[in-house]
Amino acid sequence: MSKLIRSNHLETVCEHKQIDFACESVEVSDIFFQDNEKNERCIQVIYGKDSLALKMSYFIGADWLVKNQQAIYVAPKINKGTQEVDYLGMLQSCLTHGDIAKNTKDLYYIKLNEPFIEIDQQMDLLTPLLIIQFLQILKSLVKKGLKQSYYKVERNLNSRVKGKVLIAQNIKKNVVRNKVTNTFCSYEEFGFDGIENRVLKHTLSFVRRYLSQYPEYHGSMRCLIDHCTPAFERVSDEVNLHEIKAVKRNSFYKEYQETLKLSKIILKRFGYHISEIEHNNIEKISVPPFWIDMSKLFELYILGLLKDKYGDKILFQAKGSYGNPDYLLIDDVQPLIIDAKYRPTYQQDKNLSYIIDDIRQISGYARDVGILDKLGYHTVEEQSSKVVSCVVIYTDQDEGYKLPNSLTASKSIEGFTKFYKVPIAVPVLKKQNSF
Repeated sequence: MSKLIRSNHLETVCEHKQIDFACESVEVSDIFFQDNEKNERCIQVIYGKDSLALKMSYFIGADWLVKNQQAIYVAPKINKGTQEVDYLGMLQSCLTHGDIAKNTKDLYYIKLNEPFIEIDQQMDLLTPLLIIQFLQILKSLVKKGLKQSYYKVERNLNSRVKGKVLIAQNIKKNVVRNKVTNTFCSYEEFGFDGIENRVLKHTLSFVRRYLSQYPEYHGSMRCLIDHCTPAFERVSDEVNLHEIKAVKRNSFYKEYQETLKLSKIILKRFGYHISEIEHNNIEKISVPPFWIDMSKLFELYILGLLKDKYGDKILFQAKGSYGNPDYLLIDDVQPLIIDAKYRPTYQQDKNLSYIIDDIRQISGYARDVGILDKLGYHTVEEQSSKVVSCVVIYTDQDEGYKLPNSLTASKSIEGFTKFYKVPIAVPVLKKQNSF
């Protein structure tokens, strides 16, 4: 395995930062989220005459700058790197709302087929995130009830025959041993012990073993494990590698798709062998290149806070004629269009009242006929006469961790009618954890 680069400024880089280093005849390209040039850049490469700069965005993770030679690790740090964002706490907070889990599809991207990168154990941002998401979605699945299905079993039956007689096994286990009343058969049963449930239980065993090494996280997730475990009492966790890879999507059980997808990623992360977890407490580990979208995570975190405050009155990414605002507050007295901005700019410049691109974007939503209709303004007269209040929620670590009682009681944005800013701090780690 090639190691994480430890020269120049590449040992640990913080999100939203830019670093410069001398060119060494190595060609480095921009890194796009999900390897799609239509998406945002995780890292932008800016070439100078004798040097180049790497500009970080709001993505954290690890990736190759030059495959198998130079890798980079971007840490979840803000405020000049003095505070590390508790991204796991943010994820746990928002996933307490079961309906938010379905919006985590584009939260992260893992390059499982790329060469793995060796990092320090405490830099492993990926595994805890996968485990938290797996447990939260599994909890929702268990609440609905495990599905039953037909599955094949092979058994040595006494004084009866069922299904198909397996000739070779029957000769080996019965005929040569003179067990004339036994017949080795293969047949189908209907119940909970199908391959999908066995893969989930097998993954749950991985998760339980992994978390047992980290008491600081095992405590907060133990309730999730205890909630899910009883549902699998009638399910075996015996499953082979071929069966895991052969599990396919079933359109009749869509709630299983995301859970099984996470199961496969977690199992592949440990090479499908639970014994690998025993060696996971060493200082160095290897992980696939990955990126976590902190802007998306902040968006989901704020969604959780808004749902805590307003419940079902909050619509997430409602589709209008022009675009999809982050949130709508459906309220007869004061409907709101709300947008979340994960950027340090507002905090870094206390004199900055607004960013004009933010105003333009949200103003467009406030004039969108489709959005106005969802807010309760159905007629042309209502849509023409009403000015909808707009709120920008942004990160500021000098502020509190809770939303104010009234979002429009916060600081208004000068020069614009019914525009408001609401600062909020994101959770940070009080001390370095053991990951």
